[in-house]
Amino acid sequence: MKILVIGGGGREHALVWSLLKSPSVTEVVCAPGNGGIAAIARTEPVSVNDLTAMIALVEHENPALTVIGPEVPLALGLVDALQRRHHRVFGPTKDAAQLESSKAFAKSFMQRHGIPTAAYALCTTLDQVREELLRFSLPVVVKASGLAAGKGVVICHTRLEAESAAGEIFSGVLTGAPDPEIVLEEFLTGEEVSFFALCDGKHALPIATAQDHKRVGEGDTGPNTGGMGAYSTDGLLTPAMTHWVTRNIAQRTVDGMKSEGTPFKGILFIGLMMSPRGPMVLEFNTRWGDPETEAIVLRLETDILDLFNASIDGNAQGLPIRLKPGASATVIAASGGYPGKYAFGKPISGVTSEAADGVVIFHAGTAIKDNQLVTAGGRVLAVSAAAPDLATALDRIYTRLETISFEGMHYRRDIGYRALRGE
Repeated sequence: MKILVIGGGGREHALVWSLLKSPSVTEVVCAPGNGGIAAIARTEPVSVNDLTAMIALVEHENPALTVIGPEVPLALGLVDALQRRHHRVFGPTKDAAQLESSKAFAKSFMQRHGIPTAAYALCTTLDQVREELLRFSLPVVVKASGLAAGKGVVICHTRLEAESAAGEIFSGVLTGAPDPEIVLEEFLTGEEVSFFALCDGKHALPIATAQDHKRVGEGDTGPNTGGMGAYSTDGLLTPAMTHWVTRNIAQRTVDGMKSEGTPFKGILFIGLMMSPRGPMVLEFNTRWGDPETEAIVLRLETDILDLFNASIDGNAQGLPIRLKPGASATVIAASGGYPGKYAFGKPISGVTSEAADGVVIFHAGTAIKDNQLVTAGGRVLAVSAAAPDLATALDRIYTRLETISFEGMHYRRDIGYRALRGE
């Protein structure tokens, strides 16, 4: 069967790579794709911001299944539009995707359904921000309510700093587009964990856990990014804690969405803080994470197509989801200047798709120009590996990174450092 994947980053490369391993899949098309995806699948130059063009592509290709990778098409209502046209599609509807596209909605939803999360206030003016800040201890977290590509969260240590961050979110200076609403949130401490659940509108099944490194600098310093690396191990959560999170957060979310008339189907990505008060939800994403997906797919033994079909058909409850024991990781090679301004079109050398050492290079922001692989984004490559233990996986990744180069390339050399130190 032919599968269409919407998106063009490292996550989508990982999804395409996984789908091509399924015995049921004969062809994968990806829109818009990237330089790495083009080496293994047909790509079509359609923007994920153009709803009309994406619908037209699906109508033209008529795939057996469309898989949506990024958050923007979900927020635009691509799933709704394709379902109305009787196309089979994996992902939540526009209303269900509000769990990610509106942090204001998500926080209110969690409050309504007793899902543990930090104390918060919603503000639409700077005057409201100033008033509500008096109710919070410092530091305080200021968040854009809408989609912000991982750049809409600021930890503020003074009220003046919080007012400034709020002003930059309202104006669009921080995130690139004005946001009419922000969330002030209690600052939580603890270990962060990304929890992925497969949802079919009625049931939530745990897939895997991972830990992402958002900050650009080693030791988790510097500004937030879309993610500089991630790892997945058996030991991130105990079986008992996995069961608790599934029952009290993931399943409660699915039950709540169903009760409000917006059944949730797709991937529920729960950003957790393992705080002294117990697991607390930092955020929801309504799709596979990036770069967590690049690590997780290397451990996934269940046919990924079975996950998609079980979600769509509402029978995920009986699906066995199997992961390879051990660990996997991914490290992002980024453009110079990222997450700020960066240049495009820098030639990349040393990249191969896969080698005997088990390292897989997923392309996040690349293109082909004059038969040369070049940079085409802030996050350029996701160099990934699985192994019996995390140290071995990371050793393989960093050894491979030494053979890759492009002007301005930088990457963190401490991905997984907490796990390696046993924290």
